[in-house]
Amino acid sequence: MDNYHLSPTADGWELKKADAERAAKRAATKQELVGSLSNFFKGKTASVKIHKADGTIEEERTYPRSADPKRSKG
Repeated sequence: MDNYHLSPTADGWELKKADAERAAKRAATKQELVGSLSNFFKGKTASVKIHKADGTIEEERTYPRSADPKRSKG
């Protein structure tokens, strides 16, 4: 499973794969970027840590939802 971070930048927000140099996707607003995640991860398995404007982690999402380990029994 690939790990991504959705983080603030000086001129908007970016989605970047962990340890990557360049952003995979950029947007002016956080809402715009979060709204495009389902389409971006279609056919892929990934975990996304969504950060707040101050850089702390707000939430973590798994795509597709069926790959979320928290939903498994046990």
